[in-house]
Amino acid sequence: MNKTALITGITGQDGSYLAELLLEKGYMVHGVKRRASSFNTARIDHLYMDQHENHVNFKLHYGDLTDSTNIIRIIQEVQPDEIYNLGAMSHVKVSFDSPEYVANVDGMGTLRILEAVRILGLTEKTRIYQASTSELYGGLEENKNEKGFYDENSPFYPRSPYGVAKIYGFWITKNYREAYNMYACNGILFNHESPRRGETFVTRKITMATAAIALGKQECLYLGNMNALRDWGHAKDYVEAMWRILQQDVAEDYVIATGVTTSVRDFVELSFKEVGLNIRWEGEGVDEVGVLVEVDEDKYKEAVKFNEPSNLSTFQPSNLIGKQLIKVDPAYYRPTEVDLLLGDPTKSKTKLGWKPQYDLAGLVSEMVASDVEIVKKNFNAQWEHIVG
Repeated sequence: MNKTALITGITGQDGSYLAELLLEKGYMVHGVKRRASSFNTARIDHLYMDQHENHVNFKLHYGDLTDSTNIIRIIQEVQPDEIYNLGAMSHVKVSFDSPEYVANVDGMGTLRILEAVRILGLTEKTRIYQASTSELYGGLEENKNEKGFYDENSPFYPRSPYGVAKIYGFWITKNYREAYNMYACNGILFNHESPRRGETFVTRKITMATAAIALGKQECLYLGNMNALRDWGHAKDYVEAMWRILQQDVAEDYVIATGVTTSVRDFVELSFKEVGLNIRWEGEGVDEVGVLVEVDEDKYKEAVKFNEPSNLSTFQPSNLIGKQLIKVDPAYYRPTEVDLLLGDPTKSKTKLGWKPQYDLAGLVSEMVASDVEIVKKNFNAQWEHIVG
């Protein structure tokens, strides 16, 4: 008999990749999406099936993690074998502007799911995956393990309302596992990206700007802390780990990471090199700028595919040599910065048999190529309406 899964946050990056994975494995997949006045299902439109057809294995439900009765009703109706709680307000910087909302959704929302499963008497049937985050650690040097990484035993010290809300989600999941013998696990996922990443997150902001600048549709990319170091992986790899976590005999918590760290500055360089633009850094702190010093014409033509029939302009990137393409805007600094996040995936590799298939170079290449196509497709549009 095929399993049934319920995914909150199904319209997001992780939710869409997880839905694809579970459908490939023969699951009946239910997703929770918030009601909105405009369509917000672009990442999963290719999965949608007319509900009048036979053998429909993908269904969406209107719901919200702030509404207990709604969550209870959906879980009662679906009777899931597995719940993946991916729904969250996950933008760290924005969480400082909406701390009460992020606490309600990311913290209390987790409790509502756990309580719904308990109240409905599904503790023996339903396994729960809670999406935790590397922001729990706060980047404190003294909290690393002996190898210099953060692992499942490293102390937490969250430094944002998002991290604080998620730490409640982590501990309430662990508490319900121990108090009610529920199969409930935390996946402490370090940063994971893809072409489906939201455009306000720094990696996607960088690759989107790279494409726009390379095609003459944007003049400058503004960023915050260029020194921030992150452990970046591909979301496709990470949703595979989520599924593996719920297939184990014993419920446990796992760190999912690549074990490799890269600065925002280096991510920018990798991104611009994908379109043949070589950057040199000048200045420090808020005065740091990235200046275009060289154009690899062959790489540029290969990246933007000028040889294909298109309505692209005769824009020449060599005209940008000597110009400042990247600048620092202090408005993007967080009130409390997390300078370094680096995960130790030893447990997930040994116990789950999980191993990432993408490296950072492959991730950046895929994201830039996708965003070049998006910019080309919308070339004649008002670009600020697309990225703003």
